[in-house]
Amino acid sequence: MTELKTKPTAANVETYVGAIADPNRRADCWTLIELMSRATGSEPRMWGSSIVGFGSYHYRYASGHEGDACLTGFASRKSDLTLYITPGFERYQHLLARLGKHRVAKSCLYLKRLADVDLEVLGELIEQSVRETSAHHPPSGA
Repeated sequence: MTELKTKPTAANVETYVGAIADPNRRADCWTLIELMSRATGSEPRMWGSSIVGFGSYHYRYASGHEGDACLTGFASRKSDLTLYITPGFERYQHLLARLGKHRVAKSCLYLKRLADVDLEVLGELIEQSVRETSAHHPPSGA
């Protein structure tokens, strides 16, 4: 069985965010930390080398593959902020329609900057996705 690369580490969240060169992107990351902390009731911690994650849950697929993942999180990538919305977006179309400028992939929400979106809608999206994930998966000790 392959060991997961994305797991909690001892890396420091403040160091990660502080190393972001663009002051606007850095400020956006602090805002995301506030939104995600509020939605999960959890402190941020690094998952792998570049994901700021909040809370955790245990998953098990029909294939037998299982592991732990953060309930929600984000990463500051070269061109986007990538937010991890575990349940995907199918059930959140009503929120995405009101969010503002964004792109989505399976469970990733891509934003250039938080100024492009409605923060109240973003907070609601994060909160609903955390509730949904928590309702379907047990918490983990990660």
